[in-house]
This record gives sequence, C-alpha cells and structure tokens, in this order.
Amino acid sequence: MRSLTHALLGAGLLAAPASARNEASQHTPPDSAVDLTTSDKSQYTLWNPTPSRLLREMEALYKSPYTVDAGHVQTETYVVGYAYGRDTAGGADIRTETWHIAPTTLKIGLLNNLDLELELAPYTRVRTVDRVARTVTIQNGFGDLQPKAKINLWGNDSGSTAVALLPFVKFPTSQDRLGNHAIEGGLAVPISVELLWGWWLGLSPEVSFLKDANGGGYSPAFADTGYLWHEIAGKLSGYVEFSNWVSFERGSRWVGSVDFGLTYLVGKRIQLDGGVLVGVTRSAPDVNPFLGASFRF
Repeated sequence: MRSLTHALLGAGLLAAPASARNEASQHTPPDSAVDLTTSDKSQYTLWNPTPSRLLREMEALYKSPYTVDAGHVQTETYVVGYAYGRDTAGGADIRTETWHIAPTTLKIGLLNNLDLELELAPYTRVRTVDRVARTVTIQNGFGDLQPKAKINLWGNDSGSTAVALLPFVKFPTSQDRLGNHAIEGGLAVPISVELLWGWWLGLSPEVSFLKDANGGGYSPAFADTGYLWHEIAGKLSGYVEFSNWVSFERGSRWVGSVDFGLTYLVGKRIQLDGGVLVGVTRSAPDVNPFLGASFRF
C-alpha cells in the first residue's frame, strides 16, 4: 500500500537505467569490465552472492523494476525530509509541518530477480496549527513498518524495457497517532522504458486497500508515478517526476505533486541525491525538499 503519507512525499529518486549501467561498465578498468547482457547470473543466491564484477549499477530511492543483486544488501535513506502544507478548504486554515529523520528502506537480494525490502520511519514529527480553532497539535515518534518483495519479470540486466511486481503490506507500528492503526496492503508494477536520445520513462502504477477514515471498512486507492530521466554529465543525472494518489473512499481528495531532482553515483556502491517536491493540488504539501544517500554492501 502507499499510505497517504508516502503519497504526499512522492515515490523517491532515480538512478541509471539498465542500458546506462551497461554503458558505464565499458568505462571501468579492463579486469572489471563485464557485459551483463551475456552473463548468466541465475546461479547466484543469498548463500552464493553475485561477484562484485557482475553487480548492476545501484537503483536507489525509487520504485524501479530492478532488484538488488543476490547476496547483497542495500540501504536507502532520506537523511532529512521536510514538508509544509496549508489547507484552506471550506473556510479552514490548517498549516502542517512534517519532519522526517532518516526514513530508510533496507533491501536484501535473495535471487538474481528477487529481493526483500523493509521500509521504516525511525522518527517523524508533525506540527499542526489550526488558525481558526486556535489550536496547536504535535505528534512525534516511530512510524509504520512496510515489508515488500520485488520480483523482476524481465530487463534486470539488459534490454530497453524492464517490469517487476512489487507486493507490499503495512503493519501499524506507529506511535502518537502518526498512523491509522490498521493493516493495509497492495501491489505496484514498476516499469522502465528506454526512449530516444538517452531519455528513460518510468511508470509505477499501484493499487492498494486502505482503512477508511471513519473506521467502517476498507476502500481501494490508486497511485501512479511517472518520471523522465536523463544523464547530465558522467555519473550526474537529473529527472522530473509527477505523482498522483486518489482513494475511492467517499470524501477523499486527489493528491498530486511534481518533483525535480539530481542523483550522483559514487562508484558502484554509493548514490547521493536531492530535490524538491511541489504540490499541484490543494490536498498535497506545498513544498517538500529532501536529501538522500544510499549504500550497497
């Protein structure tokens, strides 16, 4: 499931797609240059790790279709995230500030086309000011846990397209009313497509079943993220992304945002990234800058 919080914050950042990864390997020293398009990596598992020379370039902080190589671990962390939003619908005047400290996704490769992931939020602080009611509410603490499993169907190491299945579930572990205390889940289908002139298109349609705000049951929700990625210079890349989320629960409002960002690959094991998300609907945060770092072991 994509909870409302994650919908507001967007799906994350990109890294180099498959063909860009293969092109990059051609510029490494001869003893480590390997053509991944002809390498058979099906033999590698959690207990028989993929050799370093056969590792794909990192795909971090984004719902990409590429899995973490078997036997390796990847951590993806937003060092800090901040979101500000103001809601004036129906005569209200509610201002919300949200701080996220080190929200992290842990990933471990089980097979060449399968990894397990765990998304967690160690600390979140939400300050809500109702200027009409003249009240201030502060919530803070640990967030919900969201385990996932990514199954790549094709395109993990080569090709102009890649597709994966990403089922997930949310367990209500949050403190101080930061969550809705309900188990929720869903399925995303990350897709990557190579376009002309070095551009890549990414899509991540997602359906989830979320607990209704009134506690009466569950309603389906739909989310999608579309992005365009292009290399700028060497390991520096840029992207533009549009995310939207809508629930079929009565009274739910559409959440839409656009974000712009940069990613920089430091070798094959470290990625740095940063950007800003801007809300385009009244129910989305007005602005959400973020800074992230990812590591692979």
